[in-house]
Amino acid sequence: MQKPEPSSIPQTPGVYLYKDQRGRVIYVGKARILRRRVLSYFRPEGLPAKTRAMLAHAVSLDYLTTTTEKEALLLEASLIKKYRPHYNIVLRDDKQYVLFRCNIKHAFPRLEIVRQARRDGARYFGPFTSTLAARETWKLIHRAFALRRCSDRAMKNRVRPCLYHHMGQCPAPCMGQISPADYHEAVHKVCELLQGRSAPLLQRLRAEMEAAADALEFEKAAVLRDQILAVERTVERQAAVLPGGGDMDAVGLFRADNGLALGIVFVRNGAVTDGRSFYWPGLEFEDAGELLISFISQFYTQALPPPRLLLPWLPAELDSDNRALLEQVLAERRGGAARLVAPQNQSDNQLIDMAQSNAREEARRHLDENASFTERLGRALRLQQPPQRIECVDVSHTGGQQTRVGMVVFVNGQPSREDYRVWAMPDGGDDYASLYAWTGRRLKSGPPWPDLLLIDGGRGQLAAVQRALQEAGQEDLFALAAIAKARDEHGQADRRAGNVADRIFTPGRSNPLPLREGGPELLFLQNVRDAAHRFSIGRHRRARQGAALSGELMRLPGIGPATARLLWQHFASVQAMCAASEEELRALPGIGPTRAAMLREKLTRLGQL
Repeated sequence: MQKPEPSSIPQTPGVYLYKDQRGRVIYVGKARILRRRVLSYFRPEGLPAKTRAMLAHAVSLDYLTTTTEKEALLLEASLIKKYRPHYNIVLRDDKQYVLFRCNIKHAFPRLEIVRQARRDGARYFGPFTSTLAARETWKLIHRAFALRRCSDRAMKNRVRPCLYHHMGQCPAPCMGQISPADYHEAVHKVCELLQGRSAPLLQRLRAEMEAAADALEFEKAAVLRDQILAVERTVERQAAVLPGGGDMDAVGLFRADNGLALGIVFVRNGAVTDGRSFYWPGLEFEDAGELLISFISQFYTQALPPPRLLLPWLPAELDSDNRALLEQVLAERRGGAARLVAPQNQSDNQLIDMAQSNAREEARRHLDENASFTERLGRALRLQQPPQRIECVDVSHTGGQQTRVGMVVFVNGQPSREDYRVWAMPDGGDDYASLYAWTGRRLKSGPPWPDLLLIDGGRGQLAAVQRALQEAGQEDLFALAAIAKARDEHGQADRRAGNVADRIFTPGRSNPLPLREGGPELLFLQNVRDAAHRFSIGRHRRARQGAALSGELMRLPGIGPATARLLWQHFASVQAMCAASEEELRALPGIGPTRAAMLREKLTRLGQL
């Protein structure tokens, strides 16, 4: 991409968006001063490899200005989530984390499971990554501590106690059978438990149980005993890491062979309550600073920030101004102070090691899953080696016109969209001939060669490609397979939605391979085939639309073959012709002012079709 004119770049805070030749957003960034930040991308040396690759694919640059840098930071996170740019570090985890909410301002609060914390005066506890585990804890608390479960509206309209009251799990505040003061005693115990203050709670419950037993109140003593057991069952799941208590999240990084992994553990009142791990393939350790900052700004749009966020180190990109800005955003989301800190003592280092250990396991699991899947796919297709690079081709045309052969590429199970290609083939409507001709053109284009070429079709399409490879002397260059639709009860291709019984053919076999219906290998091949089909259809429709516009151009009065040929020599498309000004048309050889005005009028009408 060429360096933009400095005067065209605003000197205000804002967000900049790099776009490729297809208009897709490939990178989003924020800046305190847009001009200074954008121009830094075009310095002669010192740019990271990822930035150089991004600039090689970028063709245009857009700006969105803001009034403050904080607004730019929030807008950047929102745009990254919306566009998922290829060169940004994107947190591919859209779920909202589970929280417990207790509105202590209510006369009879209830314990709710929510996914969004609001500044409404209620108390929130969490986060929890497992909804199932959170609901189990919620049920356990309600069995041990009698709290209402119904909504405020249901409570107001109730005319008799609910079933939970008869089960001993609700004190029936709807019927006035408990005072707000007595009800809040149970609420206070639940809040202590969720905050991790189990030791004083257990001590008080045991004392109350012994007092009830001494007073021969055995039913009350049994209830207290059950509460003690429930608290102990909840506490035993948590590992104490901070003897003095405290809330924080600790982040650890691990560098894998082909990417970076990040682990985060949630510490509430000195105990580890939960954790989460992520993996980004293709990142180098030089991307670690950007990864930490991007992760914080994206992750805490979903989770409630703690007062202290422990990082393995403070990245160089996180200078004093950026650090203060990020802490301000976190504090607003939390409703209280929030700080970003590096390890300061042995306890902090132990937490970082724990998070890093989780990150290491995530990287190992990710690499093992990828390796094991490609190995399973290779075995299912009877290949000599796992197919790391898979190319899939599909032919698309309408009545033999505007024939296009589209090719998609998957590397290590993921689409490599920058390697997608399309070929314009001679019209005719013969898919076998198109694939035969395409094979020769694919061989001329050269490496990288696929480990597996997947063909959308049956035995006939497979044979056409195989014959072209044999005649070129390249029969063993790469493995071949074809994927065809399953047959219905009448022997026709079954194109009904939800069909998972497609057939896979390979050279030398008359029968399809015995892949399990709905199995991961067959589902993956179907996904690759569907991607090729969508890509090929899209390019064919684009070509058909261009041909239709060209036909409309020839039908305009006063535009014959010579004029049409002149227009095509100077404009890349009909759209460009329609957008041309009268001065541009007048500059064409042999086009005077009168004819230029006539052409401008006709092309304007064509562009409105």
